[in-house]
Amino acid sequence: MKIFETERLTLRLQTTDDADFILELVNDPSWLRFIGDRGVRTVEDAREYILNSIHMYEKSGFCFYLVERKEDNIPLGLCGLVKRDSLEDVDIGYAFLPKYWGKGYAYEAASATLAYSIDTLGLNRIVAITTQDNEASAKLLKKIGLKFERLVQLSNDAEELRLFSFNSDSKTL
Repeated sequence: MKIFETERLTLRLQTTDDADFILELVNDPSWLRFIGDRGVRTVEDAREYILNSIHMYEKSGFCFYLVERKEDNIPLGLCGLVKRDSLEDVDIGYAFLPKYWGKGYAYEAASATLAYSIDTLGLNRIVAITTQDNEASAKLLKKIGLKFERLVQLSNDAEELRLFSFNSDSKTL
């Protein structure tokens, strides 16, 4: 199911047919370094990961959407929203395979997701977290309008993460 689209991209719900792509994405060295090991080792694990995303969508009305290039329906990455137990606000996140970096896809998907979260879902505040050494993500978050707020430590993680935030009442998109 398509959630929304941009000039070059379609953001849609993941399906179990996307399991091979998800398996590749969540085991990419950049995912493992900056996001963490999700224990997805097989196509069946990837299907379970996808079903959890679908369940999140059914429960909260948002999740991490599969980002496809419109021209050829090639999956590029994930971008969307999550409500973590360890954060008060909804969190925007994204991850793309490295071969699609530097082409503006992450910016296009993340800025559209931020607009969707405010204009369609009615959220007033969006946050994002990054590791302290993930300069590329920090740069992109600032580019779409988020500002560094503080360091946070999630309950299940020893590492302090950078928390960025966007408040819709202080800026219009």
